[in-house]
Amino acid sequence: MQITPFTIQVPDEVLSDLRARILNTRWPGQAPGAAWAQGTDLGYLKRLLGYWADGFDWRAQERRLNAFKHFRSELGGIHIHFVHERAREGNGIPLILTHGWPSSFLELLPLVPLLTDPKAHGIDGPAFDLVIPSLPGYGFSERPAQANYRTVARMWHELMHGLGYERYGAGGGDFGAGVATYMALENPAPVIGIHLTTMELWPPTGEGTRPLTEAESNYVAQVRQWDEVERGYSAIQSTRPQTLGYALNDSPAGLAAWILDKWRSWSDSGGDLEAHFSQDFLLTMLTLYWVTETITPSMRDYFDNRWSGAGIQPGDRVQVPAGFANFDNNHVSEGSPPREWAERLYDVRRWTSMPSGGHFAAAEEPERLARDIAAFFAEI
Repeated sequence: MQITPFTIQVPDEVLSDLRARILNTRWPGQAPGAAWAQGTDLGYLKRLLGYWADGFDWRAQERRLNAFKHFRSELGGIHIHFVHERAREGNGIPLILTHGWPSSFLELLPLVPLLTDPKAHGIDGPAFDLVIPSLPGYGFSERPAQANYRTVARMWHELMHGLGYERYGAGGGDFGAGVATYMALENPAPVIGIHLTTMELWPPTGEGTRPLTEAESNYVAQVRQWDEVERGYSAIQSTRPQTLGYALNDSPAGLAAWILDKWRSWSDSGGDLEAHFSQDFLLTMLTLYWVTETITPSMRDYFDNRWSGAGIQPGDRVQVPAGFANFDNNHVSEGSPPREWAERLYDVRRWTSMPSGGHFAAAEEPERLARDIAAFFAEI
């Protein structure tokens, strides 16, 4: 496997075009009622895009990102981008961490100093060699015609072996949790354990399985209620991602509105999007989507995982040790499942309920998450 160093370098003309499009946004009218009640608030978005056009320094963010070690490699005929940071001292535990949607490798970067040099940050636990890839179709990773949890899991095994690792851990949240699960489910031999911040896959229930406990029944009802008010994006992206993509790929305002609505709703924001995330962080993430034109291929994850058979089947069980850090303090939350729900699918060895943080745990509460990851792998 050929591995090539990679540097982020966005052409000036792409940034100039972005600014021109922001300044020429055709804004809709304000929605009636409370701010954010019908989606992204007009006043907030106007202020943020004003800063995006005249204030935000992408080149400074580009330099900050390039301080990490970036690479690209060809896996399954496509080029995949990843960050690879080794333990500062000794031999680190190899660990591949994967983001979800609507996120990027950027979300996981706060974990790098904490896990590659834990002693320097007062963390009692092992150090890690971190591999943080961009999912296919996100950022600087290409996407094949079809990709689901299973196919990406196989690619990540190939990547880790290509880097010279025979045994390694895996982890992540959202789609990253699904990928880590399939890494352990289909090819458990090299996997030391998996650490997840969300439970992405629905475990087998129904005929032949034990009845739901009261806590499980309450959780299922809570998820269904959440689906009624929050799942519209998923219905669209799992059926018509291309149709939506024309608008989001053409309009910075549309892209920002679509993505930021989820970062506000799913984080421990209390309704204040910038409670955990600076404007520079949010705009760096949005700029990564914009300059790589990857919002449309990223949304295909929903289509491919729904229609290409990437689902848990009766009899499936993850045999490797699993740890869960539950950050369920979302503004609009489906909540965390009870432990017995996770145990239907996983060999749960560690179960931590976090007092703060939401869906984007690595960006919201990096130190809490790093401590839990270190503790889990120390235990197993």
